[in-house]
Amino acid sequence: MKPCRWSLLLLLFVLPLMAKAQTGVYATFSAAKLNQPNTGWMYGPTVGLYSDVSRFGFFSTGFDVRGTFLTGGGNSLNSLIVGPRLAVRPRVIPLQPYAQVGLGFGHAAFGQGSARTTATKFEYQFLGGLDMTVLPRIDWRVVEFSYGGLSDLNGSFNPKTLSSGIVFRLP
Repeated sequence: MKPCRWSLLLLLFVLPLMAKAQTGVYATFSAAKLNQPNTGWMYGPTVGLYSDVSRFGFFSTGFDVRGTFLTGGGNSLNSLIVGPRLAVRPRVIPLQPYAQVGLGFGHAAFGQGSARTTATKFEYQFLGGLDMTVLPRIDWRVVEFSYGGLSDLNGSFNPKTLSSGIVFRLP
């Protein structure tokens, strides 16, 4: 009987937070540059979902889950990360700057011949961007910049990514 009471109490605490949550799904076009010799730009989609679960005045906090799939010049970088998100939504102007940190796994393949490196490793990313509301439930992700790294991949491997795309905020 006691676990049932705790479950009910937890449900009563979590439901109001979920009722205020703002969830969005997004798709962006991304371009990344690696800090490795003889590698060019890689391009491709980034898709994800965020949920802002609590709001404090103009600030909202939540989490973000995303996948990135980039290729170019025989090189590739794919990643899946999740992490906390902080956004600022002023009520007067239709802009929403945000910042987040992501942790997950990345798969990189670059180089040629015997110097080709392929590995799946722990990945981190620091991201920041700006969304602009264009319709009541649609935002334009004007710009997003991320700096990240894959651990233990022949020394320092830090991709820098620029993205722009569309965000659909769910009711």
